[in-house]
Amino acid sequence: MDSLAIEDADPEERRPAGPLYVPVRLGSAGGHQLRFLRDEFGARTAVGFTSPDRLNAVLGRDQNWIRLAEPALRALSAPLGVTVVTVDPLLAPPAPRRRHNQTPSACTRRDHALSR
Repeated sequence: MDSLAIEDADPEERRPAGPLYVPVRLGSAGGHQLRFLRDEFGARTAVGFTSPDRLNAVLGRDQNWIRLAEPALRALSAPLGVTVVTVDPLLAPPAPRRRHNQTPSACTRRDHALSR
């Protein structure tokens, strides 16, 4: 038997109850493209939210979205090399990057002075 019924699912496996709110962006051809985020290790992940409020809290009210079931999100992400789906991720700001034309921060200058 190649297909599984809902009854065959592992009861310990948590799955969203319904379609997810998936962030998208407008593609060059005018259609929607999935928007991927990066996890704490820098790996790309597809994301879905269980409510528009959760999506808005993380990505802002201007973020476009579509509704997709988790299996559909996985099927669309896999050919692009993204095999992880994160549901209801929390926002973690990226580490600040110093630009080449910026002067080092006071902490960096102090550390440099201490190393002399």
